[in-house]
Amino acid sequence: MYAMKWLIIFFTILSLVISKRTCAAEVHADEPSFVTSIANFPQLEETQGIHGITETLEFRAKQEPFLLVATIIFALAIVHTFLAIPINRMAHKTEKAHADQMLKLHANECKSADLKNTVSFKATALHFLGEVEAIFGIWAVVLLAAMFYFYGLTGVTSYINGVNFTEPLFVVIIMAFASTRPIIQFAEACLGFFARLGKQTPAAWWLSIMIVAPLLGSFITEPGAMTIAAMLLAKKFYKLKPSPRFAYATLGLLFVNISVGGVLTNFAAPPVLMVAQKWGITSVEMFRHFGDKALISILVSSTIYFFSFRKELMAMGKQAGDHNGDGLGDMIQPERSIPIFITVIHLAFMAWTVAFSHYPPLFIGGFLFFIAFSQATAHHQSHINLRGPILVGFFLAGLVIHGGLQGWWLAPIISSLTEIPLFIGSTILTSFNDNAAITFLASQVSGLSPQLKYAVLAGAVTGGGLTVIANAPNPAGQAILGRFFGDGVSPIKLMLAALLPTIVVALCILFFPDRGIDNMFAPEKDSKIHSSTAR
Repeated sequence: MYAMKWLIIFFTILSLVISKRTCAAEVHADEPSFVTSIANFPQLEETQGIHGITETLEFRAKQEPFLLVATIIFALAIVHTFLAIPINRMAHKTEKAHADQMLKLHANECKSADLKNTVSFKATALHFLGEVEAIFGIWAVVLLAAMFYFYGLTGVTSYINGVNFTEPLFVVIIMAFASTRPIIQFAEACLGFFARLGKQTPAAWWLSIMIVAPLLGSFITEPGAMTIAAMLLAKKFYKLKPSPRFAYATLGLLFVNISVGGVLTNFAAPPVLMVAQKWGITSVEMFRHFGDKALISILVSSTIYFFSFRKELMAMGKQAGDHNGDGLGDMIQPERSIPIFITVIHLAFMAWTVAFSHYPPLFIGGFLFFIAFSQATAHHQSHINLRGPILVGFFLAGLVIHGGLQGWWLAPIISSLTEIPLFIGSTILTSFNDNAAITFLASQVSGLSPQLKYAVLAGAVTGGGLTVIANAPNPAGQAILGRFFGDGVSPIKLMLAALLPTIVVALCILFFPDRGIDNMFAPEKDSKIHSSTAR
């Protein structure tokens, strides 16, 4: 029954995706006026001689007041993420007060078992409001209500049908695959090869996960690498209850390394993927122009954090115990083996999902077949828990809905900056917007020089670890590891933990010489891409 329930859910999603594709042409004809206005703003401003940032934003806000309302709602959603921990604490207090009240009411009846069946609506509501992964979805409801007030039901349905939910769907599926027992065991064996060089001590395993796993993101996509790395960190380190400093430092470093580690190819990192086709960026060029910087920054940041926490890692070795008799604490954990053919089929399903990551009917259909296969091999599987992946998908879907209405103010800022300010600005803006949205908006600005394209892309990658909303894989990591942070992950502490690795990445990008940028973003390449697209 459990498997059937999820089959029904995903068949429903699949039908919705297909229906969306089939009616896309009809919907496009009824594009909401505020979407059309965003596209027409530059032409209107050129006609009326409007150039300054302040003047431009004032003009746009007057033309479409709803866009200003949408940005205010988005800002409130961001503020809400900083209030998630206090809300969770309030939920726990309310829950405890409710339990105490029920205990007093039933004290004479001695029916403690019945207390489990009593639920505090207020506490449950507060838990929901304090769930970071639900915040942008909650505020998306507010946004759609405002949209309904301004433009009616037609405006709401037209806008939603024009939003691309492929990335949230893909992240749900890839997270589900990456968290399965065969994939985790295979990834653990691969990373164990490097950990064995250090006799599988906690330090060796920590370095292996923090360095190698992010680089794998260039091939299995960043969400896949994030899921695997977070699962292994939870299994080997967070369950040992490390200090809060170590917990936040590891999470912040993981977010930054994942953001940077996916740039060795042109399809794995969301901000690169958004512009790869339009700007004509190949995997070879990404490796040549970003690969060395990514590898060096990951090595340097991980080394700095390793030496900062080497004493705690040594203490974890004593806590973990000596399993091979060499006198060193290690993380050798014998597990029941899985037949090779099951692991190979899991890898094939995962490869199918990555290969068809732009085609929801194909990768969702593949996942349905995977569920059937997992049922047939249940004795070698772990329980497929879709709560985390679906919450992350909900988070990203809400972010996509909000992000599509922020271009009216982001685009003028991006187009007004020179190279270094644009790199810094892109890094900062990424903290408050999905980095894929930043590069996408930059790709819509005509006339950007190769240096400016490089700056905005590099900035989006650099700032991808500063907040949970900065990079699409981050919610996946937080969903897996968040339970080890008490009332939740503090956005401020996370940003502080990710700040040093972010600075290391920025320094590598700014000061490592790269003389091939002009060729990487050659104007004639843009024209070839556009002409081929037109055909």
